[in-house]
Amino acid sequence: MKVKAMFIMLLIPVAVTVFTLTAIVWTGLKNPEIIRKSASTLLDMKERNTATEIPEEYIPVYKEAAETYSIPWTLLAAHHRIETRFSTMDPLLSPVGAEGHMQFMPCTFVGWSYPGCRDLGKGEIPVEDKLNPEVIKQYGGYGVDANGDGIADPYDIEDAIYSAANYLSQSGAADGDYEKAIFNYNHSEKYVKDVLWFFDEFETKRIEMETGK
Repeated sequence: MKVKAMFIMLLIPVAVTVFTLTAIVWTGLKNPEIIRKSASTLLDMKERNTATEIPEEYIPVYKEAAETYSIPWTLLAAHHRIETRFSTMDPLLSPVGAEGHMQFMPCTFVGWSYPGCRDLGKGEIPVEDKLNPEVIKQYGGYGVDANGDGIADPYDIEDAIYSAANYLSQSGAADGDYEKAIFNYNHSEKYVKDVLWFFDEFETKRIEMETGK
């Protein structure tokens, strides 16, 4: 009887894990918005606690974009960490079509008034239009040509960061409403919590660096 009881106890965690994974997959199939951006929205606490170092090469870009759009640069760093793990996700393209370093849906980048933009916003936008600042301006998109090369490219780190700053700023971050801005970026309460967690961590480190404490 003891052996049987121990066997049953060992099976319980396995059954729970299988049930949980099945629920996640089923929920994702029924609600594709949950997987709209990247798998990093399923961040667990262990990963959070071991991934709070910001690559130094990105900090100047965060700061310049943040100053341009009147938002905290650490908020951009938090989004970058969540979206593509500081651009280490390969490829920089989600299963549902979010593109580049900051995972923009094409219709958000170019503008939702662009013909054919609907649903999650993948659209059928020709590359020449997707990268054209004039087209983006015409259709009210958030894409930005940050480096002045004549194209707004979500796969260019400067363009991507500036575009994210533009979006977050116009979504409420410039007024200090960070939760609203983050939720607009990705309509998921889990996403909001994850971004805010990193934002708080990065803000703490920023203050420590600036004050020397």
